[in-house]
Order: sequence, then C-alpha cells, then structure tokens
Amino acid sequence: MTAGTGAGAELHPDLAPLEFLLGTWEGAGVGGYPTIESFRFGQEISFSHNGKPFLAYTSRTWLLDEEGNPGRPLAAETGFWRPQPGNRVEVLLAHPTGITEIYLGEVTGTRIELATDVVARTSSAKEVTAGHRLYGLVGADLAYAYDMAAVGQPLQSHISAQLKHVRRAVALFAFACSEAGAGGSRGGWDIEPPSRPLMPPAPAGPRGQGGCARAAARGARCPGWSWRIGRRQACRGSHRGRGRSGTWGRDPYR
Repeated sequence: MTAGTGAGAELHPDLAPLEFLLGTWEGAGVGGYPTIESFRFGQEISFSHNGKPFLAYTSRTWLLDEEGNPGRPLAAETGFWRPQPGNRVEVLLAHPTGITEIYLGEVTGTRIELATDVVARTSSAKEVTAGHRLYGLVGADLAYAYDMAAVGQPLQSHISAQLKHVRRAVALFAFACSEAGAGGSRGGWDIEPPSRPLMPPAPAGPRGQGGCARAAARGARCPGWSWRIGRRQACRGSHRGRGRSGTWGRDPYR
C-alpha cells in the first residue's frame, strides 16, 4: 500500500489497523463550549507514512461564515499516530498555542477511541486538562468528535466534524438533523442523509440551541443545519448552553 505517502514507501505491517485513515480529508464541522459562542468551521486533515510504523498527522481549520465561505484560520495541530499490540494506539499531538497531548486509545475496526494520558502546556497557554476523541468511518466519510476539559470546565463536547476523502470529493456538506431520523446505519454509526452542498445560513432559535458539537458515541440533536452521528441513538438535544443560535462568532477558545 502506497496511498497517502507521497514517497512510494511500502506500508509497515503494524499500520494495517490504521490504513483506512491514509490520505487527505476535507469537510466541515460545528463546535461550542460554555465559555464561547457556537461556530462552524472547515477542516483539512492528512495522514501519511514513510514506511516506518507510525502515521504522520496534520490538521488545520478555518472559520466558515453563514454562507459557508472560508474565513480566518482557527486551530491547527500536528503529530504522530503509533500503533501498539492488541489494537492499541498512541497519539502524540502538538498545538501552536503551547499545548502538547499524549492520547492512548483502541482501534476497533474503523472506529478509534482516544483519551488523554498526558496534557502539558507552556506558561502562556490556556488551561486544557483533558481530552477525549472518537474517530470512525460513516460510509466513505471520516467523522469525529472531540470532548475537552478546559478553563475550569469539566470534560464535555467541544467540536465534531465529517470529512470527505478529497481524492473522491472535495465539496463540503451539511446535514439536516431531525428527531425522527431518516438516516441509515453503516458500521454501527447512524447518520442523517445529505441535504445540500456547502453550509447553509445559521439557524434561528432560542439561546442555548447553537451549533451542535455532540456527536459520536452519544447521539445529538442539531437544532439547525448539522448532522447526527451516534451509535443507533436518536437525537436528544444534549448540548444545551452552547451559545446563541445564529451567532457563529469569534475564534473558538484560541
């Protein structure tokens, strides 16, 4: 296997459980936190290898306006994914905001669950104390959710996104979420069917019903345009207090 390497190296046998990640993925996501306003973002992530038993990883994000147009840069991160015996994985990440993280996790088919073992930060960095990530394939797409404990807040949902493999498609998609849920199920994940390309205008609604960052492993209600990812669960509006719907304002957290 040589996809995603850029150098033609043969895939190391230890990377077989992570092979489905290889390549570049692009898409859109939503986020929020009790200390910030809800927001929408675009993202590009890349996984590559050089024949050694690790994946090199990079991610960059940018703000999306109400029409889905890209704005200023948001968060970025880079690091390495190191498979371990017994379908375990170690992930090392560095952020330009002065934070480094070590995640430990498990690979189950095309589902990866990670939790922080170590979080270190410089004296000038914001306080981040823990993180939890869930990655998985939804059909041919890569979906993930990130929970964060930071600035005195307990571990809770922060962002979620769904990404297309850019060698197959580069368009961003949004998904309409409904409590009834007309979506199908693939690989143990549920997802609403695509509604339209690009990001539609932010929805209007009462305070506390902003963009939904509740995604994998629990189900979520997205009061406007987003998607639901969960394990055969219905949307249930579990993300109250995420900011004002229709306001996708400043840089989230950074």
